[in-house]
Amino acid sequence: MSHLKAAPESEQKLSNPISRPPTIEALLSRAEQLAGLPLGELAGRLDLPVPAHLRRDKGWTGQLLELALGASAGSKPEQDFPELGVELKSIPVDAAGKPLETTFVCVAPLTDIAGLRWEHSNVRNKLSRVLWIPVLGERGIAPGDRIIGQPLLWTPDLEEDRLLRQDWEELMELISLGRVQEITARHGQVLQLRPKAANSRALTEAIGPRGEPILTLPRGFYLKTTFTGALLARHFML
Repeated sequence: MSHLKAAPESEQKLSNPISRPPTIEALLSRAEQLAGLPLGELAGRLDLPVPAHLRRDKGWTGQLLELALGASAGSKPEQDFPELGVELKSIPVDAAGKPLETTFVCVAPLTDIAGLRWEHSNVRNKLSRVLWIPVLGERGIAPGDRIIGQPLLWTPDLEEDRLLRQDWEELMELISLGRVQEITARHGQVLQLRPKAANSRALTEAIGPRGEPILTLPRGFYLKTTFTGALLARHFML
């Protein structure tokens, strides 16, 4: 990948990686310093263990980058850098720079959604400005050997915002009509809704087809790989 290049020797040391970056420029500079590093080396700098595989530690890469870049939101329903209005998204890619999986955005609300509009949705808030960090993450590469790529600070253009809004509104309408259990990953052009739960017993309340309360698996919004792939290809000229 052309955007997976080694960081200059002068930038090999992270400057106080736990502190919050004061500006977007500082955040981007810090992210650029990570480009070319193996995840294992970054974990070593932060005194964190490296898992042998990611089957049980799927969020390890993202958490490692959050710590290194000073993200503060954690699991709160807000951006990772709320003071800067920036969300952090790591994205595993192959050697050609193509995304290997869909990108989780946020948990979907399944109740108390009357009057909720796109402009005030958590999806739009999360995606209003994203710092993408590609990571060379093919399954044959051990977690510690995966390479951090060049960062990309992205804001949706008018067409991207239109597509995201259209999918969100259609999916939320299905939820409000009690049809959440009919929704599949095939719904939506760029945004999809999928179950997101630790196991099949982790149920939450939702609206049933007759307006009655039901129990179902929690759902999450995900960006499809066709959307993120086109985004990366356009900005990195792949």
